[in-house]
Amino acid sequence: MPLLLARAEVERILTPPRCIAAVEDAFRQHALGNVPEPGILGMHEGDGSFHVKAGFLRVEGKLYFAAKLNANFPANPGRGLPTIQGAVLLSDAENGTPLAIMDSMSITALRTAAASAVAARHLARKECDTALICGCGGQARAQLEALLCVRKPRRVLAYDVDREKAARFASVFGDKVTVAPELAAAARSSEIIITCTTASQWIIGRGDVAPGTFIAAVGADSPIKQEIEPALLGESRVVVDVLEQCEHMGDLHHAIDAGVMSRDDVIADLADVVSGRAQVRRHEGDVVVFDSTGSALQDVAAAQLAYRNACATGVGTPFDFAPR
Repeated sequence: MPLLLARAEVERILTPPRCIAAVEDAFRQHALGNVPEPGILGMHEGDGSFHVKAGFLRVEGKLYFAAKLNANFPANPGRGLPTIQGAVLLSDAENGTPLAIMDSMSITALRTAAASAVAARHLARKECDTALICGCGGQARAQLEALLCVRKPRRVLAYDVDREKAARFASVFGDKVTVAPELAAAARSSEIIITCTTASQWIIGRGDVAPGTFIAAVGADSPIKQEIEPALLGESRVVVDVLEQCEHMGDLHHAIDAGVMSRDDVIADLADVVSGRAQVRRHEGDVVVFDSTGSALQDVAAAQLAYRNACATGVGTPFDFAPR
């Protein structure tokens, strides 16, 4: 029977190191042409939007299909609700059998953080004194936990326009994380910057970034959201997760609209980086920006891993669409 996996169950069985490995392999398989292009459908209404992302992935000889429905409402925190909510349906792609329905908030946070960690592993300089997490909402903890699997900064700074939110986030990590009172100064002192905000106007500019910095720009997952100044993108080495998607809803979209970049200026997508087909960092002083809008490849990689771990450990609630 299919499994129902709640948020806490997904978070318990989907560890950052294994999720990073699964997501990296999914991008590698895509670069090698072993999986078809993932699909996306987006619809907007009022101050929110709905996205369906779907894709296939073959793991250990078995073909899986996952479709994720996410609602994205940036104003929700003011209503006491999460910005992102939804569900993932995982199916056996060889016979169509539903395998699991699981919470999408946990899948989205973990797989997005895994992609940032994969990008950091390949694109950030190996030595990192300071890392900055900008935006201390639901995505922040997963981003930092994933980053710490691939880089070991001496100190971690946390910034949020809501100082109390930043303090709550920092308290989870004890003395490992310090709240930064001012964003620009924190950014200038950091070799790795991860932005995971709901900003609709850029918050990191070209004067805020030191040479050699790696930036994972995670928050611009809809056309109205923006985190990175177009001029900074235009002067950086830009890598994307999905080029077509970033053209329409990532920070790249705003740089193109501003006339400082075209799609041809993008150095590579993450699949080419992972597979070794693209060399991005030419010099230690290059600023590298990873524009992350989220791919169904990441969703199916995380969902199949969560399902397999659930089956192996007895986690989840079996249910039947047609009870006898």
